[in-house]
Amino acid sequence: MAIKCPTCHSDNHEAVKFCGECGTQLPAPQNHPPVMTETLQTPVRELATGATFAGRYQIIEELGRGGMGRVYKAFDTKIKEKVALKLIKPEVASDKETIERFSNEIRLARRIGHRNVCKMFDIGEAEEAHFITMEYVHGEDLKSMIHMSGSLSLGMLLSVGKQICDGLAEAHSLGVIHRDLKPQNIMIDKNGNAKIMDFGIARSVKDKGITGAGVMIGTPEYMSPEQAEAKEVDHRSDIYSLGVILYEMATSRVPFSGETALSIAMKHKGEVPKNPKQFNPHIPDDLSGIILKCLEKDRTKRYQNASDVRSELEKIGKGIPTTDRVIPEVKPLTSREITVKFSIRKLLAPVLIVAVIVLAAVAYWLFIPKKQAPSTVAPKRSIAVLPFVDLSPAKEHEYLCDGIAETLINALSRVKDLHVPGRTSAFSFKGKGEDIREIGQKLNVETVLEGSVQVSGDRLRVTARLMNVDDGYQLWSDNYDQKNDEILSIQDDIARKIVDVLEIKLLGKEQTQLVKHYTENREAYSLYLKGRYYWNKREKDDNLKSIEYFQEAVNKDPSYALSYSSMGMAYVTLGTNLFFPSNEVFPRAKKAAQKALEIDPNLDEAHIVLAAELMWYEFDFPGAEKEFKKAIDLSPRNADAHHWHAFLSMYSGRTEEAIKEILLARDLDPFAPRKNTDVGQIFFLSGDYPRAVEELKKSIELFPEHSSNYVRIAEVYLQMGKYRDAIQSILPFAGQQDFVPTLAYAYALSGEKAKAQEILGNIIGNRGLKYFSAVQIARIYVGLGDKMQAFYWLGIALAEADIILAGLKVFPALDPLRSDPRFTELLRKVGLEK
Repeated sequence: MAIKCPTCHSDNHEAVKFCGECGTQLPAPQNHPPVMTETLQTPVRELATGATFAGRYQIIEELGRGGMGRVYKAFDTKIKEKVALKLIKPEVASDKETIERFSNEIRLARRIGHRNVCKMFDIGEAEEAHFITMEYVHGEDLKSMIHMSGSLSLGMLLSVGKQICDGLAEAHSLGVIHRDLKPQNIMIDKNGNAKIMDFGIARSVKDKGITGAGVMIGTPEYMSPEQAEAKEVDHRSDIYSLGVILYEMATSRVPFSGETALSIAMKHKGEVPKNPKQFNPHIPDDLSGIILKCLEKDRTKRYQNASDVRSELEKIGKGIPTTDRVIPEVKPLTSREITVKFSIRKLLAPVLIVAVIVLAAVAYWLFIPKKQAPSTVAPKRSIAVLPFVDLSPAKEHEYLCDGIAETLINALSRVKDLHVPGRTSAFSFKGKGEDIREIGQKLNVETVLEGSVQVSGDRLRVTARLMNVDDGYQLWSDNYDQKNDEILSIQDDIARKIVDVLEIKLLGKEQTQLVKHYTENREAYSLYLKGRYYWNKREKDDNLKSIEYFQEAVNKDPSYALSYSSMGMAYVTLGTNLFFPSNEVFPRAKKAAQKALEIDPNLDEAHIVLAAELMWYEFDFPGAEKEFKKAIDLSPRNADAHHWHAFLSMYSGRTEEAIKEILLARDLDPFAPRKNTDVGQIFFLSGDYPRAVEELKKSIELFPEHSSNYVRIAEVYLQMGKYRDAIQSILPFAGQQDFVPTLAYAYALSGEKAKAQEILGNIIGNRGLKYFSAVQIARIYVGLGDKMQAFYWLGIALAEADIILAGLKVFPALDPLRSDPRFTELLRKVGLEK
């Protein structure tokens, strides 16, 4: 039962004594409604679901209430994405100094750009109300997870703890401290990633005088001794709060509790915390030591930075054998993510315990060294190019570091008799600190290239070294200290030195220029690298941002073919991930690819883009085959070309060729999550369900954070009649758009038709807000036994050129329709039958 705070009206768990938002002592749980206080409070404006606020924010649902006001999930019609909108209370917003302070805090928080920190967007005023917008995080807050599951598994604790450390380290390096770090301000998203939220009372260490003297900021159960005394705080106060969070994750209780906020503050100031092993004897002694050191009263005796805490947690993680993983039985976990008029809570209630178990497993596996993909003896001449490290003081040139490595990978991949793992595999070790020899063995190569980049003004310092995997011996190294505009020549020189060291004879065009210069405009090249950096993240917003950079690059240099082809690839990604309807992205992809080929007819990436457009949008399978063959002839080891060609082969009924192509794609890029998942998908489409399950389980073991694995294996289970297994695989991700149609289909097949109909109604009703494939809707109707509606939606799919129609011939969910003449006619219209 939730307890409502009498001050800020936010909901709190019944086990909590103080409000997680404002720190007010909560009334004891009662079996009747609480007595209302007579405190005069200014009404907080409510926004109704479906309403539009400030002319751009469509309200989806209320997420909660706090001391600041109400928080809503909203769709920002300007940027076409969901955001969290915090409507500030009138009594708070009426203070001009407060609003000015919030504006300053937004400015400070926006400096933090890190995957473990929730992005802050803006503060504004509209319709006589002040509001703040920030990144919307789909997931569950850490406090709820702890309440529902009790003490977390060691794997979960270490994974979340390290991610919090990473986010804090980034913020602290920018001079920003949180001051109110607590589990309620830490979200765990659908992939097990932790995000620190609400730097709403953050202060810059350099900016004094923002907070009045003697003002105590923080939540009593998580505040440091110096906060309890209302003294000046620094980043080490966040370290103390981190210690409280680690303590609570390990024991399901905070180190200090009391009847009043003051009594708790006094305990933080003068009482020694009990050893967490007293409450959970299963945690390692080293972990207890880390927690207690974070909780030192004297800040000089604590860890002095978050990175040191992370290093200690990392050491514990490396010492845990995989067989020792213990996942405790936990209570159901409820997701905040629901669609408009669609209550996921109702659907998840019976089996939500699976969600927590899977999330714990995902987080646990995130820190365990992943098992190697199947490999053979390393080729005689082979090299893995790792992403270069950014040594620039501002740490703002990661895109350049990644770009240099990617350019070298592309160049060396064209050298005859040299094996080079794909970018995704090489970059999968980024930031993990693994030994060069371990990386080389996992990637099945004999040599590894690593390097660093430092930018200072108009000078560029690049260091590169080539290492032998067997003995760690340095085969070659060099330093380049030149002007920024010499970056292309530096890359070419590095590539040539590698070829020389490996004693490879260059043939034909390889002799003239290993690293092809698609542009001599340094500014255009820099914009292109930024575009590639964001495109490689693969998320919707990142893809849109990458397109902006590619467009800017071709504006600088209209003859920049490579930027046109990459723009086309970004549009294809938006289409294949069902972020947008096909007709909104594939024609733009084709236009970009054609422009690239006008400039350079031998650009393999442009041929791949054109092939993808012909296959998934125009359903011109012979034309797509021609383009794929051209791309493969130009670049025989292009993993993406073989990957997508595998699907064309499968759609065309060439099963053996499809399997051969997808396995080759995986061999070329063995640590690419999507390629591993699609090995299972190809076997699924071929009808070999046991092999599909086997391959998908391998992929889950390698990439537990890759959610596509779970929807793919669920689809296999459904065709095998294992409906419960399918539903349990989907439920932890049921709020994710990709999973919703499959969940409805699973309920339909399992006989729970009312649930299927409820989800289906909301999918159809919300198609104006988010894109759902018409073929997926037709599949749900097949599961419900309604062939008439199934064919109706397949007709819509044809009108929309739904990409799933390309696989109509082998899509097993539609098997009940195949004997109908209307299906044969549909195959003919798609080009799969004459």
